[in-house]
Amino acid sequence: MVVEQGVSTDFGHTTLPYCSFVGTGEKRPKVGVGVGTDVLDLTAAAARVVPERAALFADGTLDALLGAGRAAWGEVRDALLAWVTGPAAARYLVPASDVELVLPFTVADYVDFYASEHHATNVGRIFRPDGEALSPAWKHLPIGYHGRAGTVVVSGTPVRRPSGQRRAGEGVSFGPTAKLDVEAEIGFVVGTPSVLGQPVSVEDVEQHVFGLCVVNDWSARDVQAFEYVPLGPFLGKSFATSVSPWIVTLAALDEARTDPPTQHPRPMDYLQADAPWTLDLELTIRIGDTVVSRPPFATTYWTPAQMLAHLTINGASLRTGDLFASGTVSGPDADQVGSLLELHHDTTYLDDGDTVTISATARLADGRQIELGDVVGTVHPATA
Repeated sequence: MVVEQGVSTDFGHTTLPYCSFVGTGEKRPKVGVGVGTDVLDLTAAAARVVPERAALFADGTLDALLGAGRAAWGEVRDALLAWVTGPAAARYLVPASDVELVLPFTVADYVDFYASEHHATNVGRIFRPDGEALSPAWKHLPIGYHGRAGTVVVSGTPVRRPSGQRRAGEGVSFGPTAKLDVEAEIGFVVGTPSVLGQPVSVEDVEQHVFGLCVVNDWSARDVQAFEYVPLGPFLGKSFATSVSPWIVTLAALDEARTDPPTQHPRPMDYLQADAPWTLDLELTIRIGDTVVSRPPFATTYWTPAQMLAHLTINGASLRTGDLFASGTVSGPDADQVGSLLELHHDTTYLDDGDTVTISATARLADGRQIELGDVVGTVHPATA
């Protein structure tokens, strides 16, 4: 079991992110909720908070809750909001620094999008300096690829430097990547499944998406550059995708909604929402103790609802535990890019021993900011 030592992020008393944790001296995970800098043991407290839903938390993961659907999600959240500040909650609170956080749900499928226009443009100019930065399809649909669910790992899991084939002058060589990179992203966790053959409407994202997490989609740029034509990323991406251990519900982020960027040309009807929205989030990338960038999610061209609608427009079904990520989030400014590829123009990448932390906050309508947690990973040397 891979775990991350709990950290003392202050989630306040209204964000109420979910996690799966192992207490000191225990072996079985429990479902937890972030309350201030503590973790509420919901597996133990559920019989008092939501007795009719207590079975959802018995196995220590979020799997049953995810599959229970939107009505159950709202019912549990409402009950927690009314209960966590009362005196009865105190006996179920554990300092977050005293627990270990594990992957909170079973990842069914993983899809990674390429939804940031600024990122796609920057990368296109680096990889195709003599061609168009954006592919012909880019502004017509949210481009993505199907990743590897089995290598989605919880924050704190060491990341082994991968090896692969890459260009070497006029030839090809094999060895550890020399261009190990980060990608700062937001991931969306699917709860309610859909029926095979029936697309999910752009209006129905809230019926299916439970919440979000912070993602680092590690990338081996030299391996990726050699392999990606014509079918896209493969071994340059599939070795590890790290996710934060905290899942923040969409309901907790209602006040963080904001207008998305203007889209031109007008997307197809199935990508048109009556009242489109995105989220006002800021990511922060640290290498060691140094902040290297602060990407703004609100600048991402394609919205979460459009990603979900496009993912299913061909009839592909959703499963409980599906994860789809935004792709690298980059803003218009030099200090807002979401990868080292963009930050250093393909010259400087991660060294063995580097620890990368990507955190995120949400800005609410009244100007307050709330913490969404972070995802951490340390680079280990390639296998000899």
